[in-house]
Amino acid sequence: MIIDSFLEYLAFEKKYAKHTLIAYRKDITTFRLFCLHELEVDDLKNVLYVHVRAWIVALVDTGISNSSINRKMSSLKSLYAFLQRTGQVEKNPLAQHKSLKVAKKVQVPFTIDEVFGVLSSLEQKTDFSHVRDQFMVALFYATGIRRAELIGLKMNAVDVEHSMLKVLGKRNKERLIPLIPSVVDAYSKYMVARSKLQTTVDFLIVTDKGNKMYETFVYRKINSYFSEISVKVKKSPHILRHSFATHLLNEGADLYAVKELLGHSSLASTQVYTHTTLENLKRMYNQSHPCLLYTSPSPRDRTRS
Repeated sequence: MIIDSFLEYLAFEKKYAKHTLIAYRKDITTFRLFCLHELEVDDLKNVLYVHVRAWIVALVDTGISNSSINRKMSSLKSLYAFLQRTGQVEKNPLAQHKSLKVAKKVQVPFTIDEVFGVLSSLEQKTDFSHVRDQFMVALFYATGIRRAELIGLKMNAVDVEHSMLKVLGKRNKERLIPLIPSVVDAYSKYMVARSKLQTTVDFLIVTDKGNKMYETFVYRKINSYFSEISVKVKKSPHILRHSFATHLLNEGADLYAVKELLGHSSLASTQVYTHTTLENLKRMYNQSHPCLLYTSPSPRDRTRS
């Protein structure tokens, strides 16, 4: 089947993550059913752009966001690029497709005080759950790793001797991230607590029952702790990643270095975190530029001279 062969290609050749494959399958299957029931097109190889446009209109009518529609179009475009490459279609019906306009949303990072407030409250408790959660928050904030990367950390991920973290990122790309002393300390404290659990799981961070972590578990933890201390609308693991990058850039870190730490393949992906830095630059400029020290003489003074 077309969809299965395409997903196998993404999984084994492109090394796409499991949750990405699930999203692609859902998008393409939904489109196939739309073509079958609404347009009477029973073969994805016979799809034209007019059929794609009909689906876009139907999606808009349901009220879903333009960004969600763009993601679905990206799934289709990748599918037809694959079919064209393998000689199953002559051309990609989405070759000239332009994404729908999406309003840019500026994600507000946590403040340094908010992050330290959460870490301080967790540090005061010694049971396994809170020791683990302190290590988890510290790791997110000190390294900027993604939620899926944290969940996938293996027992050998931390090199205490060299204070380094080995992370397996998107497309199975491995990177090393330095660890600051406070995170190494949190790791050591966590490992003592973890050793008391009866678990054979090879993943570094585990649930209270010693099982592998899962995405909703991590999200709920981060959201719960930061809801107690922050009034920001969005409180997620990604906002901690966002805070990591923003705070580094605000303190003068090199953009290219932050790109490597985040595991971005493109500098453009890292530049979305520079908005706060630009505000700081404008504030510094307005406070420090020599022109601000110069006061233009009044017309009367110019006449006298």
